[in-house]
Amino acid sequence: MAFRLLTIEKASHVAIVTLNRPETYNALNRELMMEITAVAQSFVDDTETRVVIFTGAGRHFSAGVDLKDPRDARHAGKTLLERQRLSRLGPRMIRALTEIPQITIAAINGVALGGGACITTALDFRIGADDCAVGYPEVNLGIPLSWVSLPLCVHLIGPARAKRMVILGGKEDARTLLEWGFLDEVVPQDELLKRAGALAARYAAQPPIAAQMIKRSINAIQSVLDQALMHMDGDQVLLTYTTEDCREGVTAFLEKRAPRFKGT
Repeated sequence: MAFRLLTIEKASHVAIVTLNRPETYNALNRELMMEITAVAQSFVDDTETRVVIFTGAGRHFSAGVDLKDPRDARHAGKTLLERQRLSRLGPRMIRALTEIPQITIAAINGVALGGGACITTALDFRIGADDCAVGYPEVNLGIPLSWVSLPLCVHLIGPARAKRMVILGGKEDARTLLEWGFLDEVVPQDELLKRAGALAARYAAQPPIAAQMIKRSINAIQSVLDQALMHMDGDQVLLTYTTEDCREGVTAFLEKRAPRFKGT
């Protein structure tokens, strides 16, 4: 498959996948999410690649969902069934990322927000530039965190910090994220890909069959209840799309002002 919004480089058993919409801070429109899903699934039958690094072109990893995408599930004019199908694209992408057999690393440059943060938690390791920031601003739009990603956040930083991060909807800096265990390492911005490559080389040197079996087993131990708990999170988001608070949150974001929520 030819990719328009991703670049893929492969060498020495390591692949680097770069989100390539820098003019939008790598915002996740429908096309980009479909490409990420496809590239993740392509590694299932790839026996040469042993480690996959994900990063973002330009200043940022990803600013999250592209709210200006006309094919987003929020937009009226579609049937509920169509919106439901569209709402499952994000969860399908995250599942595809978690199911990559190879060891996966997020090299986080700039911000990783919303869906961008979800992508990083679906991977095995996270290295952040010292000026990076990660956050889940969904609540500021009047919607809950979805994409089967709430458990991934809780697994990394625990319930209290996850509640703080997701309910307050702010951005946490690199040092805080390292202290919490969200990030595995923090390095100077200009050394980010070099360090990610060095870590990838260490994992690529390990026996791939054993390494991938260990990864699969650990993921199964950790996530045994995730799907049972989060199977309807897309429908919950569709419900919040019908609220006045959601409309106010999105409008305020686009108008660059503070939202005024009323609980309606």
